[in-house]
Amino acid sequence: MDYRRNNNVELEFFKSALTRESGLMKIESVLQWLKEKNEKIKTNIFEKPVDKLEQWYFHAETGNILHKSGKFFSIEGIQVATNWGKISGWEQPIINQPEVGFLGILTKKMNGVLHFLMQAKIEPGNINVVQLSPTLQATKSNYSRIHKGKSPLYLEYFNGNKDVKVLIDQLQSEQGARFLKKRNRNIIVEIPANEDLTIYDNFLWLTLGQVKRLMAFDNVVNMDTRTVIAGIPFGSYSSGTLNFFTLLNDNASERVAINEHLLHSMLNGEEHFKDFVEIISWITGLKSKYELLVRSAPLKDLKEWYYNGMSIVHRDEKYFSVIGVTAQIESREVVSWDQPMIKPAQEGLVAFIVKKLNGIYHFLVQAKVEAGNFDIIELAPTVQCLTGNYRQGKNDYTVPFIHEVLNAQSCQIWYSARQSEEGGRFFREQNLNMIIEADDDFPTEVSENYCWMTLNQLIMFMQFNNYLNIAARSLIAAIVI
Repeated sequence: MDYRRNNNVELEFFKSALTRESGLMKIESVLQWLKEKNEKIKTNIFEKPVDKLEQWYFHAETGNILHKSGKFFSIEGIQVATNWGKISGWEQPIINQPEVGFLGILTKKMNGVLHFLMQAKIEPGNINVVQLSPTLQATKSNYSRIHKGKSPLYLEYFNGNKDVKVLIDQLQSEQGARFLKKRNRNIIVEIPANEDLTIYDNFLWLTLGQVKRLMAFDNVVNMDTRTVIAGIPFGSYSSGTLNFFTLLNDNASERVAINEHLLHSMLNGEEHFKDFVEIISWITGLKSKYELLVRSAPLKDLKEWYYNGMSIVHRDEKYFSVIGVTAQIESREVVSWDQPMIKPAQEGLVAFIVKKLNGIYHFLVQAKVEAGNFDIIELAPTVQCLTGNYRQGKNDYTVPFIHEVLNAQSCQIWYSARQSEEGGRFFREQNLNMIIEADDDFPTEVSENYCWMTLNQLIMFMQFNNYLNIAARSLIAAIVI
C-alpha cells in the first residue's frame, strides 16, 4: 500500500462531494436499483429464543452468551460507576467484540471525478433489508473465514495484497452504550484510473456527492458507510481564499448551488469561537475531572435484567433487549446462521444545534460519557437519546436542549431523516437524525460539557482516534455543501 498522501487528495474529495450526479448512474436510478435488489433477494429473518440459537450458548457460570468457536462476539454483563451526571452507577448487558474489523471503500477516478464503489448489502437487522454499504464491511472473524464461508469480495485491496493508494486510514469507535471499547478500521483506498476492476452484481460506482444526497432518504445509506465518509478531510483555507472560491463559483456558467455558510464552516481554518488548543484543554479537563469505572459482571447476576425464556430484558422493559435471530439471506458469504442481537425499546433521536458565531456556523457539541468508551468521553451531538427516553414521562433524567429540537420550526430544520444503526448487531433500530439552526435567542454561553465547534474543527478531530462518537459522525456525513 502507498501511504503517501497527494496534496490534491482533499481537493479531489471536495470535487467529488460537489458532483451531485454522475454520468454513470442518476440518483433516481440508484433508488430503483436498490428497490429491485430488495424485491429480488430472498430473505427469511425471524426471532427465536436465545437459548435455542445454533452455535451459541449461555456460559454455565456467568450466563454470558458465547459462540462455540470462541470468536465473533459475546454478550456480557458490566457494572458501571461514574461521577458524571445524576446517575452514579448501573448494570447492563454489552457486546464484547475486541476484534478490529474493516470498513473500507475503494475509489477510482472516472471522467475526472473520484467515484466510490458502494455495495448493496443485506444485514439481518436492517429495516429495509438492503442498504448501501462500504465496498468491504467485515469483522476479523468473517474475513478470517471462521464461519467456513466465502472470503469477502475486494478484501485484497484493503489487507495489503494489492498495490493501492491509501487516502484515509482511521480507527473509529462504535456505539459506546452498546459495545465495549469496539473500534473498526475506516479506510478509503484509490486504484489507478486505468485499472480494469471486475464489478460484481451488488456493486456500483457513485460520487461522494451522490452518497451524501442519498442520506436525505430514510434508511438507504447504512451506518458503516456514514462513519467512513464522515472522516473525509476537505482541507483548511483562509477567509480570503474561500471568498475568492465563492466569487469564482458565482460567475461559473453552470453554477453548483453551494451552501456558502456551510462552506465556510467546513473549510475555514481561521475563524472559530474557540481555537484548537482551547478545545483540547476543555476535553482534557473533563477527562481529568470525571471517572468511568467499568467492571465485568456475570450476565445472569445483573439485578435489573433477566431472561424471560425468549430474550434478555430490563425489568421495566426500557432501553433495549437481547434477542435471538435466525437469518436466511441469499448472496451472503454464509446464507443461513443464528445470532444474538440488540433490539431497541423505542426509536431514538440525535441532533446537532447550529448557530452563527462571529459570522461562521458552529455546531453545539456535547462531551458524552458512555459505558463502552475507550477514554471516558467522546464528542457527541447536542442531543443524543438512543432509547427513546427523551419522551415526556418516560425519561430517567432531563435532556438538555430537547425542547429546542422537538419544537423547531420547519425553517430551522436543515436536515431530518431516519437512519439505521448497524444492522449486523442491532435489530431494526433507527434514530431520527436532525440538524437544527438555533433561533436568535439561543444562548452562546453553555454548560461545561458543551462546546461550540466549526465543522472544520470537527472534521479535524476525526483524523484522530476516539474523539467523535458514531452518532456525531453519522450526522456530519449527511451534510451536503
